[in-house]
Amino acid sequence: MHPDYDHLQRAAKDHLWMHFTRHGSYAEADVPVIVRGEGSYIWDANGKRYLDALAGLFVTQVGHGRTELAETAAAQAKQLAFHPLWSYAHPTAIELAEKIAGYAPGDLNRVFFTSGGGEAVETAWKLAKNYFKLVGKPLKHKVISRSIAYHGTTQGALSITGLPGLKQQFEPLVPSTFRVPNTNFYRAPERTDDLEAFGRWAADQIAVAIENEGPDTVAAVFLEPVQNAGGCFPPPPGYFQRVREICDEHDVLLVSDEVICAFGRLGHMFGADRYDYQPDMITVAKGITSGYSPLGAMIASDRLMEPFRTGREMFAHGYTFGGHPVSTAVGLRNLQIFEDERLLERVRENEGTFRATLERLKDLPIVGDVRGDGFFYGIELVKDKTTKESFTDEECERLLYGFVSKQLFAEGLYCRADDRGDPVVQLAPPLICGPEHFDEMEQILRVVLDKAGSLI
Repeated sequence: MHPDYDHLQRAAKDHLWMHFTRHGSYAEADVPVIVRGEGSYIWDANGKRYLDALAGLFVTQVGHGRTELAETAAAQAKQLAFHPLWSYAHPTAIELAEKIAGYAPGDLNRVFFTSGGGEAVETAWKLAKNYFKLVGKPLKHKVISRSIAYHGTTQGALSITGLPGLKQQFEPLVPSTFRVPNTNFYRAPERTDDLEAFGRWAADQIAVAIENEGPDTVAAVFLEPVQNAGGCFPPPPGYFQRVREICDEHDVLLVSDEVICAFGRLGHMFGADRYDYQPDMITVAKGITSGYSPLGAMIASDRLMEPFRTGREMFAHGYTFGGHPVSTAVGLRNLQIFEDERLLERVRENEGTFRATLERLKDLPIVGDVRGDGFFYGIELVKDKTTKESFTDEECERLLYGFVSKQLFAEGLYCRADDRGDPVVQLAPPLICGPEHFDEMEQILRVVLDKAGSLI
């Protein structure tokens, strides 16, 4: 046990305001305190080990305990601890921007650094509005996104988010955002027997939304390659190609929100590469540094930079810590690890085994669907497998939060049990994981979900 365990517990309960946390849950229980990480595992203050099957929060791509990243951060802090990118530059930001532009598809050559993912989404929306004003289309400001999609917590990003339960307590938010159906084929309301036709229908709803609002008023569509909230919805074949056609037809910018999906999560540097589409902007964070230092970015096409390249125009937007020297140094070293250890190739080599291992759980009555791509999966839990009947709110509360979430952690598996949409267990392990880790996940999930099924 950690020598200061009792003090840590008191201080956590008295002073630390945790994120997205029901503090009432800890009235009679200890706050979990994670003190160490190594490879694909983390340890709590009691010395118990857990398999980190969520990579922290879709973040630690190269795993925990990478001393080379810690040493890179220390060396950069000694040389230049901080300088903003406001009219000045520093080497690691320049070099990382060049590196990212080299990876990014097409002419996405401009990298605007932020502190994290929500700020990257905020940046993309502001740029879209600013750009269209400068090119003589000042009415274009509206944004379309998908139902149940999560895009961040800042006022603009939260407005784009499609989860009413996360928004209502903060309203009024930024106006002019509109929702379209997502690509959850398991619960498809249309074309339920044809995946490609369903994808075409879902994409066409974006065209309907643009036309309903008036193409002259719509600036951008924000889409994740694989939608996270709701439990990992991959795009049907042809979906993004149709979305690209729609955006081109109406001069609407396609923003690929890859805060989770970029940097190897899907076996490619960007999700847009995996699904073969060309965005106008990509938003990233998380895996860009594997979490060893905070960093995000908005990557834009040359076209969007053009109005700002001459004269007195400027994009009047920025963040104190966007492109922090330590973070960009860590980002460079992190991407070097990707190349040295062939992490993208390793994900592609192992993803079939990961899928097959998780699909073994489909023999459990409570497991309705296993879906995802790369190292990014959701397991949807159902009350009735035949009818796909889900749980009531009360049942979900008792089953998901009251049992599954706590029991998975107690059995040594850190992942996410989530009911934004239908109840799912989400898995997104570090990219260094292999078959032995997949088996460990499946074994723990099987024990817990089998018990959960008996509680229905």
